[in-house]
Amino acid sequence: MSIGGIGAAFSEALSLIAAFDHQVLEIALLSLQVSGLAVAIGLLIGLPAGACLAVGRFPGKQTLAIVANGFMGLPSVVVGVVVYLLLSRSGPFGELGLLYTPTAMVIAQVVLVVPLMAAISRQVVEDAWREYAEEFAAMRFNWRQSVRTLLYDCRYSLFVAVLAGLGRAMSEVGAVMIVGGNIDRSTRVMTTSIALETSKGDLPLAIALGLVLIALILLLNGLAFSVRNWAMRRFD
Repeated sequence: MSIGGIGAAFSEALSLIAAFDHQVLEIALLSLQVSGLAVAIGLLIGLPAGACLAVGRFPGKQTLAIVANGFMGLPSVVVGVVVYLLLSRSGPFGELGLLYTPTAMVIAQVVLVVPLMAAISRQVVEDAWREYAEEFAAMRFNWRQSVRTLLYDCRYSLFVAVLAGLGRAMSEVGAVMIVGGNIDRSTRVMTTSIALETSKGDLPLAIALGLVLIALILLLNGLAFSVRNWAMRRFD
């Protein structure tokens, strides 16, 4: 494509965004819903799991920590295939009819973000645990009390884990395409739409969705960073 053609595609993409094109808005909203729910679930699972790995003393702790770190880079297509097999008609959860639905996409993204959030939270909480372990021992805290206290004390630092999970979920394409099917007006999110529209040659729509995706990630990260700084200034 010539430079002029690229410029025209970008110009049309900006026009789509400026006009609040219904297709762009619909796809962006579904992306936010799926990724937001996946990160919320990952938050409830990954952060406590990482804190337990940091504080707990049990056989296999180091092995689990290595697995969590290794799964941070888990290939999304592998996750997609595994979730597909579980949710397909011949799979153990096939009767639920979840395949090719937003719920299946949420499940796949949860599998991707939980190890990432757990690994990051383990490191954050472990650093704090080294500092406060003696004080907790003097207060006779059990490991559950220690985990709850450290998660609360490190809540602002743990924003890093949340943001990492959000970035992982929103930029993911392989798993959600496999389990969601990229169905129009049903399971088509920004990343899968960008891949599809690029292959079809509809560059303006692909570029518009790409710009919206980048803007949303930057906006959400900026808001989280601002909230974290405000909270730390307020409670210091």
